Amino acid sequence: MHAYKALRAGRTDMSSSDVVREDDDVLLFLDLKRSWLVKARPGRELHTHKGVVRLADIIGLPYGSRVVSSTGQEFVVLRPTIRDYVLKMRRATQIIYPKDLGLILSFTGIGPGWRVVEGGTGTGALTAFLAYHVRPGGRVYSYEVRPEFLEIARSNLERAGLLDVVKLKLADITKGIEERDVDAVVLDIAAPWEAVPHAWEALRPSGSFASFSPTIDQVVKTVEALRTAGFTAIEVVECLLRHIRAEPGKTRPEWLMRAHTGYMVFARKALPREEG
Repeated sequence: MHAYKALRAGRTDMSSSDVVREDDDVLLFLDLKRSWLVKARPGRELHTHKGVVRLADIIGLPYGSRVVSSTGQEFVVLRPTIRDYVLKMRRATQIIYPKDLGLILSFTGIGPGWRVVEGGTGTGALTAFLAYHVRPGGRVYSYEVRPEFLEIARSNLERAGLLDVVKLKLADITKGIEERDVDAVVLDIAAPWEAVPHAWEALRPSGSFASFSPTIDQVVKTVEALRTAGFTAIEVVECLLRHIRAEPGKTRPEWLMRAHTGYMVFARKALPREEG
C-alpha cells in the first residue's frame, strides 16, 4: 500500500509501507532546515545545492535508508508525516503552523469519528490536519469564499490522500453554517466573531469552538461574541516555540525562535438556563 493510500485508509503507523514504491511520496531529508517532498518516479531527478538525486534510485529502498547525490552528499529517505505534508504544501495564503495546530487538537479534543466545520480553507493546511485526525469515520466541512483557494486546497488534500474525508464548500461561513450537531467548529477567518452565532447553532451541546487570529483586536471581539452567544470555558492562548541546540559542551537555546504567529480562542457550547 502506498504511503498516501495508508493515510487514506486511516492507518497512523503506515507499517505496510516500509519499502518505497513507485509513485510514493517521500521526504528526502538533508537537515532540519532542508528537506524535499518528492514522488518516487523513474526518470525524475531532484536538483539541490548538494547535488542531484535520481528518484528511481530510491524505489525499492526501505524507509530510513540513505541515498547519495551526484556530489556525494547523503540524504535520508523518510516516510512523510502529516506535518511534512502541511509544511510542504503549495501555498496561496499564510498557514497555521504545527505548533498551533497541535494546541487546537489538544484544547478541542478533536479525534476519530468527529464531524468538524472549518471556516477559511485557504491553502488547506488546517483542513488536512483536521481531516487526518478525524479518521476513521469523521468528516471535515470546510467553508471558503475564494474559489481559487479551494482549487489549491483540493490539490493539496488530494496529494495527502485526505480529499475523501473533506467536503469543500464555496460559501461564506459568516453568513451561516448548514451542518447541525457537529462536534467542533474551527475558524481561521478575518472576522471570526461574525461566525460565532452560526457556530453556536451548528454545534451539539458541549461542542468545541476554536478560532485563530493574528491580532488581539480580533480576539477581543471574538471573546465578546462568545460570551453574548452563551459559550462557556472561554480561553485565549498563544504558543511560543523555541528550539534547543543540543551539542556537548555548548547546549543552549537557538538564537532565533518562532514566537508570535497568532492567538487561539477556545470555548464550549453551553445551553441556556431553563425557565421555571
